[in-house]
Parts: sequence; structure tokens; C-alpha cells
Amino acid sequence: MKKAFKIISLILAVIIAGTLALSIRPEYSGVNYNPADSKNETDKIIKFGEDGRLKILHITDTHLKHNHNLDPTLWTVERACDEEKPDIVMLTGDIVLNCESAEDTKKLINALMNIFDSRSIPVAVTFGNHDSEQGAMSREELMAYYNTFSCSVSVDDGEKLSGCGTYNIPVLSSDGEKVGFNLWVFDSGDYDEEGRYSCVQPDQVEWYKQVSDKLKKENNGEKVNSLVFQHIIVAEIYDALQKSDKWKSYSYKHLYNEDEYYMFDPDCVNYGTLRETPCPGYENHGQFGAMAEKGDVLAMFTGHDHTNAFGVEYEGIDIVNSLSTRYIGLFHSTQCGYRVIEVDERDTSSYETRVERVFDNYDFETVKEEKAKGDKFKYKMSREFAFKGMVQKFATVAYGKMIEAVTGRQVTYAD
Repeated sequence: MKKAFKIISLILAVIIAGTLALSIRPEYSGVNYNPADSKNETDKIIKFGEDGRLKILHITDTHLKHNHNLDPTLWTVERACDEEKPDIVMLTGDIVLNCESAEDTKKLINALMNIFDSRSIPVAVTFGNHDSEQGAMSREELMAYYNTFSCSVSVDDGEKLSGCGTYNIPVLSSDGEKVGFNLWVFDSGDYDEEGRYSCVQPDQVEWYKQVSDKLKKENNGEKVNSLVFQHIIVAEIYDALQKSDKWKSYSYKHLYNEDEYYMFDPDCVNYGTLRETPCPGYENHGQFGAMAEKGDVLAMFTGHDHTNAFGVEYEGIDIVNSLSTRYIGLFHSTQCGYRVIEVDERDTSSYETRVERVFDNYDFETVKEEKAKGDKFKYKMSREFAFKGMVQKFATVAYGKMIEAVTGRQVTYAD
């Protein structure tokens, strides 16, 4: 009898767990939501606001799948949109992990895109190494589905370029009279034939050169300043960091050369935190070099390396990694958050950026506010964020000061 009871209990537990794993909070998924029926008023034309500024929300590596991390991650994205009120959202890959069926994959895309769609926030999508790695939908099929949402400003470049999702988004001046800025979006691929990380291909580099020249010609011979968004970081990151032939605190082994270690170079312009080995593609087809030569790219923003939230300047371009927006429930302040980038049309030769870490954005006053609203889920999550944030901030500051005291080397720079 006891054995039978245990078996029945186990079966019920599995059923309940499965039901919970497949649930999505109604405010994210909608009821019988069909993106093609959206009635939002998203403006497909991106331009500087009336105040002359452009605010970009960079979200990457959400790794959405049907598990207990889904709703906290979606809530993080939702709050980011409401707090920041961006002019455009850039999604740079590893967004939704393919499920066994296209239907389940689309449910996850619905849950994320409904957040932007319901707020009429334009969204640009490109892919990472995991988006089409397995499952029922190819990159082309995924892009086609993202583009059924009225908020999508993404472009399927077709067969003329490698990958799927290499395009540019001209940003008009606030009066709409001219192109005042530009956003480049690249599909940096997934893996090469040897199973190593891929990179932007030669035909994509040539496309960039041609479009860059075209924009310059149409701007009376003046370059149009720009930012780049893609999933995988460029190989030049190792040139921008300081090399060591042995391990040191806060140094990380080269992805492909085991006897080399890298860390922040104090003689360079650095900001943020380096917490893991940067993972560029094995090959290098000259993307960064072409951009350094053209001189129109201020910075390249990537994801892929989940706990890195840094920027380093190299040959006039900032190589910037944004942390993962995936909530995983651990004590890592650099594991869950987002990046904000702002550009002023009165001087497009520079930009401002900051990282917002989820665990740093909650205090116990916020917990009280969420409790008073009566939503048990949001109260529980805000309480968890506040507690873990308190612990993480203490540990981060203490460890950083210890390293600096012992080695004299700074391991965290102001964002």
C-alpha cells in the first residue's frame, strides 16, 4: 500500500511540476494571443525624440524556455521597459531556446514580444548560437515569426548575405529631415565546421563597407556615426585586454590558447566587470578592422558571455559586452540585468551607457510596495532580488577591495 502511495505521489508530483514548468503568466502570454491581430501603433521609423535623445534598451541571452526561470525573466524585461521607456529594444540572440515543436517555441516568443508589442516599443532582433541550435524552427522561420509582430523592425536579408538578420536601422533626426545616426545589426552565426564559435562572414563585411559608404555619400560626404549590435564578441577583444602568461585573480584563460590569460589593461579605457573568458569566433574575417578603417562605429555591443558587463576601448571603438537578462536564481549580480545606451543628436560622436543589474535595483522599500499591491509572485521575486542583491553587493565590493589591496590591480571599473 505504501509503495503504491509513493508511486501515485511521484506521478502527481511529475504532473504538477510539468504543469508549472509550462505555465506563463497571463499578462505576458495574453489569451489566445495572435501577433498578426495586434492593434498597436508602433512607429517603424526610428528617430531621435523631441528632446534630441535616443534611448536604446539592450537585452540579450534571455534563454527563454519552459521552466521556473521564465516568469522572473519576463518580469525583468517588463520592468525594464516600464522604468526606462526606450525608443527601441535590441535583442541580440539566444533569446528563445527552440522547443520540440514550433507551437511551443512560438508561445515563448509570444510571451516576450507581447511585452514590447503591448507598449508599442520597436524591437530589432538578431540571433545567437543557441536560437536555432535545435528544435523545430530555423533562423529564417524564427525571423519570419518575429516579424509578424507589429513592433518588429527586424529585417530578413534573404539569401544575399550569410546567416539571417544582418541589416541596418537608420535613425532620423528629431525633425525627420535627415539620417542622424545608424544602428548596425549582424548575425554573427553559431558554429563553424569544427564546432567552434562562428563570426561575421566576409560577405557581411563587404555589405557593411558598401552601406557605410552609401550613408556617407547621402550625408554630404560626412560619416554617419553608429553603433553595432550582434551576439558574439569580436576576436580583437584579446588585443584590447592585457595578456599574462600565468593566472592571476580576475584573469581569464584565452578561449583557444590555453597558455594565455587576459584581464583588464589599466592603461586602456575600461568600464564594468570582466567575470569570464570572452568567447569570440575562432576565425576573423576582418569585421572590426573594416569598422576601424571606416571610422563610423563608436561601439560594438554583444552578449554571449553571460556574466561579463564591460567595455574596453581599442583603436577608437569600444568593445562592449552586456550581461545576460536571464534570471537563474543565483547570487550573481552580473548574471541578470540589461544595458541602457543613450545618444544625443547634438553630438553623435559619443554615447552614454550604463548597466542595470537586477539584484542592485531592489531594496526592502520596493519589497513593501510590491507586497501592498497584492501580487504574490511579484512580492516573492522582489524580496528575493532585494536579499540576494544585498549579499551580492557586499561580496563584490569586499572581494574587489581585497584584490586591489593585495595586487594593486583594479578589477571593477565604474559602469
